[in-house]
Amino acid sequence: MSTISLRLPESLHEGARELAKKEKISINQLITLALAEKVSALMTEDYLAARAGRANKRKFRKALAKVADVEPAAHDRL
Repeated sequence: MSTISLRLPESLHEGARELAKKEKISINQLITLALAEKVSALMTEDYLAARAGRANKRKFRKALAKVADVEPAAHDRL
């Protein structure tokens, strides 16, 4: 486990304090969860960009051609 020193604007610190109290968790846990969510979102963005970079329109159209051309079931309609 690592320790960091963090400078926050007082308003952000107060907001974090209130949210942590509301969620019944420590400020440390709140900040850890928030950072984990942000890191996960950024890593997902990178992963999707890499996958998109490997896209092949010809292969996509070939796969799409295998899908039956039928009306969707009633529960799948918009």
